[in-house]
Amino acid sequence: MQNLNGMTGALVGSAIAAVLVIIAPFYIDLFQIMQLTVFAAMAVLALSLGFIWGYGGILCFGQTSFFGLGAYAYAVSAINFGDSTPAIVLAIVVPVIFAALLGYFMIYGGISDVYLGVITLTVSLILFNLVNSTAGDFYKIGTARIGGFNGIPGIPTFNIPGNTNYILSPEQAWTVTGLALIAVYIGLRVLIASTFGRIIIAIRENETRAALLGYDPRLYKLLTFMIGGAVAGFAGALYVNWGAFVSPTIFALGLSAQIIIWVIIGGRGTLIGPIIGCLLVQWLVTEIGGQQTLDANFILGAILIIFVLLVPKGIAPTFRDFVMSRLPRTGSKPSAATSKVKL
Repeated sequence: MQNLNGMTGALVGSAIAAVLVIIAPFYIDLFQIMQLTVFAAMAVLALSLGFIWGYGGILCFGQTSFFGLGAYAYAVSAINFGDSTPAIVLAIVVPVIFAALLGYFMIYGGISDVYLGVITLTVSLILFNLVNSTAGDFYKIGTARIGGFNGIPGIPTFNIPGNTNYILSPEQAWTVTGLALIAVYIGLRVLIASTFGRIIIAIRENETRAALLGYDPRLYKLLTFMIGGAVAGFAGALYVNWGAFVSPTIFALGLSAQIIIWVIIGGRGTLIGPIIGCLLVQWLVTEIGGQQTLDANFILGAILIIFVLLVPKGIAPTFRDFVMSRLPRTGSKPSAATSKVKL
């Protein structure tokens, strides 16, 4: 019953959010719409780590690997095909394949969580340097030049499926990106509420006990890792459509650190938390970037320290606990399992 109530609340909230996304272009100017578009794309990226870390217990320091691979896969495919539809599909498939290969050797190889984080971070550095060294006409896939550090400009943006002549306007691109964020959130909520979701949470809590119950923790962790890669790759495609440009900086360490900060600030173990953390931090970075007095990295570091010390659970779990503590208690004291509100 609690899960049903939580899912109903998520659906109602998502429906309200979808209405706000659709009507936003009528009340917000184009500059703010463009900002909201990139915020929403980054929020999808935050969900990818929020899912594999918060529910699968896998701390990936290199989530930008899948984000960047998705972005480059979309860019190369869109230039060669001239159509965004197959490009979006490849932006998801390529990171999934890469996550399957990388995850298989790490998870089935018995790599501990700490070393898994180090390896994924190293992979991001390798991809950054690899793509960064692809300048020149020799480095191209089909008609798409990789461009090295200069990146790939002039990438075809979203078009109507089956009609390459109809390119979406910035307002329409915002609507697609905003609704995509909501769809990914609902999809992950449904997945977590399923048998698969309960199993990966059980593995996160006690891997040995789950194995004794007949489940293969390695298989479920690999599948979780692949789903996170798919979501990150999709976020990469959404991000490329925001600026019609991609460069090796998409694999940078700074972004890898920001993703972790988003999840910590928003709250690990929730899905709404990473979205809140991402939107809050991105808004702060944008506001700080408009002045020359304070350094954005210094502010981000200070915010992270404050949240770790004062709000260790993150915004969403802390708010949930506050609401639950204010609810009237009647009859017997509810158990911890039934008192949690899913976010």
